[in-house]
Amino acid sequence: MGKYFGTDGFRGEANAGLTAEHAFHIGRFLGAHLPAGKGRVRVVIGKDTRRSSYMLEQSLAAGLNASGADAYLLHVTTTPSVAYVTRTESFDCGIMITASHNVFSDNGIKLMNARGEKMDDALIAKVEEYLDGYAAGGYDLPRPVREGVGRTVDHAAGRNRYISYLISLGLYSFKDIRVGLDCANGAAWSIARAVFEALGATTVCINDRPNGMNINERCGAVHPEALQALVRERHLDVGFAFDGDADRCVCVDERGNIVNGDHILYLCAKYMKERGELRQSPVVATVMSNMGLFRALEREGIACVQTAVGDRFVHAYMEEHGCALGGEQSGHVIFSKYATTGDGILTSIKVMEVMLSRKTSLSRLCAEASMYPQLLRNVPVRDREAAMLDPDVLAATADAERLAAGRARLVVRASGTESVIRIMAEGESEALCQKLIASVLAVLRRKGHEEDGVCAGS
Repeated sequence: MGKYFGTDGFRGEANAGLTAEHAFHIGRFLGAHLPAGKGRVRVVIGKDTRRSSYMLEQSLAAGLNASGADAYLLHVTTTPSVAYVTRTESFDCGIMITASHNVFSDNGIKLMNARGEKMDDALIAKVEEYLDGYAAGGYDLPRPVREGVGRTVDHAAGRNRYISYLISLGLYSFKDIRVGLDCANGAAWSIARAVFEALGATTVCINDRPNGMNINERCGAVHPEALQALVRERHLDVGFAFDGDADRCVCVDERGNIVNGDHILYLCAKYMKERGELRQSPVVATVMSNMGLFRALEREGIACVQTAVGDRFVHAYMEEHGCALGGEQSGHVIFSKYATTGDGILTSIKVMEVMLSRKTSLSRLCAEASMYPQLLRNVPVRDREAAMLDPDVLAATADAERLAAGRARLVVRASGTESVIRIMAEGESEALCQKLIASVLAVLRRKGHEEDGVCAGS
């Protein structure tokens, strides 16, 4: 991770950690340094529903224009739609303005290459070098004049083409299926309903009234409780919850039970294997995925590999090894035939495809894979790097791992986007998991790493 960009872009409190000046200078650098595919640099920009997204959008566009690049605005849209438009319409770069599942006061800038993938670290390092150099008065970039100045173009048509693409992927009619959609007051608020209704579903939408300040507020993929209640109360067949930028999906079965990314990987992998779509390649998961997923896939004769946490690492492995399916427990699922990034709405369409082809409920499909008890604690800390390098924390982690040997496993890692240490324990009993987490948490507290004495759940 760099000074500004983490594992999922440049993220911080809007107008404090991430400012309009940052956005302007990122635009200036990209407009001047990206290789132009069609005469001049063309960059497509999308944003989520945060109030600060407008400020950052205009600043990015101004920076690009000042360096002679053209900025195409998709307006409010999803991260995967930006990736799709970038790669299918020959843009030199895609930019998504979002802080994903974070609170509305945060925001972020995600950069994508011409293939719609996360931008490579070498270019990110150069962006950071320029941000530091300009801030210190070190250097600026050339300023084109006259016809060399770039322009900003309304490109809502690109978002509409993405919606049409999603609709085209529906192999079955959703007629007579009652679907709940939790749009997290985010980027999916207008797209998800349009797609599902075009495919014939009867939809009941919640959290689809964004006001710039309610994105992810007790809703969406991180807080699906309202969707669970909706599915139960309205006797719906299935529910899908998206996060702020709609690159992840968490499902709710007809009984109101949460179906996370591990179950999605299992049921889609089994279905794709039977259809010959896995191409003899392994399913790609992360170290946070449940052991129950690995056992269930093994039983079906499906290989599985693990990467570090982060959909960029999942995609990188998939790209290198030609894998068809990969994802995270959090609901980032990548179908490489259709997308270069996690796509929550696409994932929901594929889950519907499995249900309709099997002519059975989501709960029955998920019953085939039993998951182990797993607990996650997110511990806000003052300095995540200092906490992870503390010898006492390392010793406590090693002691817990020895205690877990043969009965459980423990993962302690720093978040790539927040000042948080994530402690995950998984094993034969919930009591053992609690004991393992408590032993590491106690040392974090004793050494003064925990911020304000707050420990949050998953």
